[in-house]
Amino acid sequence: MEVKGLNLDKAGRCRHYHTELDIVALLCEACQCYYACHLCHDELESHAFQASNHSAEKPVLCGNCLSTLSFDDYQKGSCPKCQHRFNPNCKKHYSIYFKGV
Repeated sequence: MEVKGLNLDKAGRCRHYHTELDIVALLCEACQCYYACHLCHDELESHAFQASNHSAEKPVLCGNCLSTLSFDDYQKGSCPKCQHRFNPNCKKHYSIYFKGV
């Protein structure tokens, strides 16, 4: 698995979102690639970011350990494999990244 984006660090933080907790990459429905954020995606691809269905099998990737996660696992607030916490403010962007939420 790979996190794509601009100016990424080793945990997948990008130039747009780069706090300690910004380690989640989201799956674009159109290209099936995990991006650090929709802004990075739209700067690097020829199509706009398309949200994945929240019920998709693995729409989230932990940038810290590269584990793929279900939406339900992601909503718990930390990675079930490495226990790194996720940014709780990302809930504000659910409509960008997930259909049906």
